[in-house]
Amino acid sequence: MKQSGVTPWWKALRIRPEILDASGSIADVQMSLYHAVYGTEDQRPQYADASYYGEITHPTGALTDLLARIAIRLGGGDEYTKSPALLRLDQGMGGGKSHACIGAYHLAKAPLKLGKTDVGKAVLEHAETILGRPLPKNLENPHVVVLPCDNMTPGATVEEHDGPAKSLYERFLWRLFDGDYSRYITYREHFSNVSKISEAIRSLDRPVLIIVDEIMNYFGNGLDGVGDEALTAQDQAFMRALLDAVTKTPRTAMLAVMIASDKDSISLSLEGERRRLDLERLLDRNGKPVGVHENDDFAAILRRRIFAQPPAKEVVDATVREYNEAMSNGPWKAKVYDALHAPWTANFGEEVSRTYPFHPQLMHMAEHEWANRTGFQKVRSTIKVFAATVFALQQRGKTGVWAPLLIGPGDLPLSSTQVRESIIGSGLISDAKTQNNYRSLAQNDIVGVKDTSGTARLLDTNRGADEDVLWHRSNPRAAERAATAIFLTSIVSGRSQGRRGATDAEVKAATAVPDPAYMFADADAVIKDVTDPETGLVSIETTPGQKGQQARYFLSTSQTLVMLQRAMRDTITDAERDTVIADFAERLTETGPFDRKQFVRASAEGQAPREVLASAGIDDARVSRLVVLDPAQFTLRNGADRATRDAVQAAVGLGAEKLPTRWASSAVFAVANTQQRHAARRLATAYLAAERVLGVQETQDDDDMKSKAVAERNEAKRSLETTIKRAFQHVLFLAQPDDDAPRVIDEVTFDDKTETALNGAIVWKALVEKGKAFDQGTFTAKALLHNLRETDYGRPLDELRDSFWNTPRLPLLHGGQNDLRQALFEAVQAGLLRIVDGEGEEVAVTGVSEINLSSQRLRLGKPLPPTPQHEEPSSGGTDSTPESEPSPAGEDERRGGENDAPPAPQEKQIAFSVTQSMLNNTGNSEALSQLFRQLYDVIDRGDVSFLQGSIQMVVSSQTADGLAERIRELGSPVHVRDM
Repeated sequence: MKQSGVTPWWKALRIRPEILDASGSIADVQMSLYHAVYGTEDQRPQYADASYYGEITHPTGALTDLLARIAIRLGGGDEYTKSPALLRLDQGMGGGKSHACIGAYHLAKAPLKLGKTDVGKAVLEHAETILGRPLPKNLENPHVVVLPCDNMTPGATVEEHDGPAKSLYERFLWRLFDGDYSRYITYREHFSNVSKISEAIRSLDRPVLIIVDEIMNYFGNGLDGVGDEALTAQDQAFMRALLDAVTKTPRTAMLAVMIASDKDSISLSLEGERRRLDLERLLDRNGKPVGVHENDDFAAILRRRIFAQPPAKEVVDATVREYNEAMSNGPWKAKVYDALHAPWTANFGEEVSRTYPFHPQLMHMAEHEWANRTGFQKVRSTIKVFAATVFALQQRGKTGVWAPLLIGPGDLPLSSTQVRESIIGSGLISDAKTQNNYRSLAQNDIVGVKDTSGTARLLDTNRGADEDVLWHRSNPRAAERAATAIFLTSIVSGRSQGRRGATDAEVKAATAVPDPAYMFADADAVIKDVTDPETGLVSIETTPGQKGQQARYFLSTSQTLVMLQRAMRDTITDAERDTVIADFAERLTETGPFDRKQFVRASAEGQAPREVLASAGIDDARVSRLVVLDPAQFTLRNGADRATRDAVQAAVGLGAEKLPTRWASSAVFAVANTQQRHAARRLATAYLAAERVLGVQETQDDDDMKSKAVAERNEAKRSLETTIKRAFQHVLFLAQPDDDAPRVIDEVTFDDKTETALNGAIVWKALVEKGKAFDQGTFTAKALLHNLRETDYGRPLDELRDSFWNTPRLPLLHGGQNDLRQALFEAVQAGLLRIVDGEGEEVAVTGVSEINLSSQRLRLGKPLPPTPQHEEPSSGGTDSTPESEPSPAGEDERRGGENDAPPAPQEKQIAFSVTQSMLNNTGNSEALSQLFRQLYDVIDRGDVSFLQGSIQMVVSSQTADGLAERIRELGSPVHVRDM
């Protein structure tokens, strides 16, 4: 940052030690007259000392005039009439009433001590100007009677302060006479007698100051709570008499605090309201309403309350020069500062001198917007916000972290809990629900409590990684500053002309720094980042500029649900995201015809895919398994699947790093698509965010928001389930087309959006099409014979059974062992097979259950040849058939030999494969056409008793549609995909 020769404010100013000790908090910013007067030990605040009070109090014009009038009334001698006797403070909360009462108390109680402070000197000088002569420094030793009604319960007195007194009048007398019982008794009965009250005051023979603080706390609900009509009537009569008496008693002043009814939010009963109207009428008649300060006093009040000394002129001048250079040139001047139409831009140097270390833009907002809001506690609220801000930024500056030369509206660090809560609780936001919404908005959309999260903060930190951004070091929080400025203008509803939020120029000004490297175009880019619908602030609403009007930006709490979801997405780790995908995939997997489903989770310890499968327990005997691989570690396609393919290859016993396995043929792997995994991860993050939003307090406290959050969570869950199913497009399995072919990994890819590898039934159908499995009811005796080899005869039944789970050339059985047992039984019954024992003797099988597939003794045997049929001779000894001629020599022997030979087989199995390119190959096309015509003739004649296989061909789209329709009519599955 271009700051050569400029001493930053955190070095030029010394924060008051009590603020540093409290880490930016001002515990006694809400001053208490009661504690200042009656507090003891730890209940006695620092401002109970007149010197300290004078040190932290700026002598505003209004406060100086108020105290000077009281001083004249008390110490002006015969000229006491130049000041009114009864002064009323009617400001709302945070308007400085308690501060003024304590100042009046110190003025009368310790005039010499207060007179040495700036405020004391200003008061005496002003009084001298009014009188034309100086007042006695001790103001003739006034006596002070304090009635702090906000700490007084009607009818319940404190003996330490009130002695035997019960009513408010009696309390007044006891304090007036400092506990002189005899004098108290003399006047006790005259509670409504104006002359007697005046006489009692004059009997002291010294000036008297009466301070009655927060009258309505006593006369409103306080008297209602007692339920003592006599006491109520007596206290009401006394207050009427007192308000008259002070105006008739020389050298007597009364300072009464009673908030005007239009500024007081207290709810009163009908009787309480009647009492208020009565008192207001008397105060209006006898007294004079006065103020304590004006809005323009904020800067001076804040500086004195927060800092121990004013800034050096040379520091302020150097700072102004830094900013002037940037403000007076090019588009910054024309499109930003001139477009603000703010008075501080024309007199920037003078304004900085008045507001330093705060930027005039921020002070203008506090003085002319915050201070006019109903509920905003003016000085009190502003001091809290600014003190917390100064402390937080000073800590940054002292540790070498960037802090602004002037604290503007974008520089209030919302990452500080004290700053954020001071703003939210200042009264600028009226209701608790909106406060909660803006609290969440600040933390999630702008900057988190640890200063490392929040949308705007992340925009800045990400920009910091870009070496091409030359101005980042001088303005590392540009997006956060823009967002904070919009936040401050958004919480003040109804700004100038009822408009919401900040103008484009206001936001750009809030991001400005005195560094020429940060140009107008850079500020424009920052705002574009902040308002980007995809990566910017979730809660921001943009009103485009039109007809000469600037664009405006507003942070809306109506989008809090979206904002919370966006914020929750930032809290979700990659591991959490992948875990929820795995959980969903495992839950969504349907076994179908498979015996078992198995989900293999990704390694949390960094194991390679091969090692994960090696330890997953996949090799399971005589069980068809649908093995679902966790997408976090296993995916296919997009050129990033070598590790997955190698791992699966090893798991089925192939490749250079093959794993020991026996049952690989019956394991079928469901694998996700790499690109689809990206979509699933995005939706998994959205689902987790929606789930977490339901758990935050803001959602639980708002029934409407909770209902919407539940609906969005359910929709996010549905979308995630659909996407995860879609992601599992691939199936891998061990295949061996025939005995002579090598074992390989074959693959099925589902392109239809309705198909998923998580559905065992869909996967099984695909395996049927591939010849890797039998469909339900299709494994008949003939199918069994079709798949048997010569070496299968003579094998024990348990080996034959196991081969259907560990031999890749044999398709998987839909019904498992039951299908095999049924097919064997049918074959035996048809005479196609025999079941024999170890010695080759046939074993009778009369039922399916008698076929013991676990037997090592029983074996598979070929059927016996049919027994030859011989003619029996005729009975009766004679043959009616003429004797035939003898046949040629040897012919009978030859014929007899033929009759003894085994009969020729009735059926033969034929298997073939074809892989041909048909492009520009007329010869092949003709030869294949003739082959398929012959196949047609064979099928048409009914010469085919069993048919198994699949055909893959590439044809025109129109031809494919026609063939697919015909195949479906046969009831066979068909798969068509675009090429």
